[in-house]
Amino acid sequence: MDSTLAKGLAVIEWLARQQRDCRVTDVAQAFGLARSNAHRTLQTLVECGWAVQDRSTSAYRASLRLFELGTLISDAADIKTLVRPHLALLAQATGETIHLATLEGAEIVYLDKFDSPLPVAAYSRVGGRAPAYCAASGKALLAAARLDVSALRQRLGTLVAHTPNSLTDFDALHADLERTRTRGYAENLEEWRRGVCGLGVPLFNAHGAAVAAVGMSVPAIRFTTSQARSFSEQLMNCARNASNALGYRS
Repeated sequence: MDSTLAKGLAVIEWLARQQRDCRVTDVAQAFGLARSNAHRTLQTLVECGWAVQDRSTSAYRASLRLFELGTLISDAADIKTLVRPHLALLAQATGETIHLATLEGAEIVYLDKFDSPLPVAAYSRVGGRAPAYCAASGKALLAAARLDVSALRQRLGTLVAHTPNSLTDFDALHADLERTRTRGYAENLEEWRRGVCGLGVPLFNAHGAAVAAVGMSVPAIRFTTSQARSFSEQLMNCARNASNALGYRS
């Protein structure tokens, strides 16, 4: 275990629980540290944004960053609860695999899903991950972020080919994301797994931020042009209703 990291985390939690401004000596006594060690730890927390120091008294307190992160985690749980009924209706109407995903770094994480009851179905699992640039849900969220080529490269790193259809050129990916924004939905044409296609549409919260995406995975043998058009319309309608449930108003 990294003792320095553990100590810093412990001090953050302790500061948050005090609900008052604390001096260096308070932290030193609480953790059995030398005053210089406690001061160094507190200054590191301030520089990293986890604590703030009152210039007039030199006392410290936890910053609102913990609250911000807690809100994000709470929002993720609320999103799943609020959106699930809309995903259920879409799954029932289409008979295909429907999932809810969020963007985390260069990947998407599946938060929820409804499996297709059909004999041939696409596979994914809650808690599973996929490269954002290969999955329709991920491309929907990347498109909503409106990143330029340089920002895409910085966020995603190397674009690895998972199938012959994977987009491995950033200019081509950026063009694909522009098309996604124009038509309102993203497509995955066997870019992550052979034989599996997908569609994705972002979900927006009350602040207009894209916080998740609703996606549909379809075996390529059922992904005809006419079927894809019908599915995309149903998916966008689901996303509108789900976004409204999250407080979004266009």
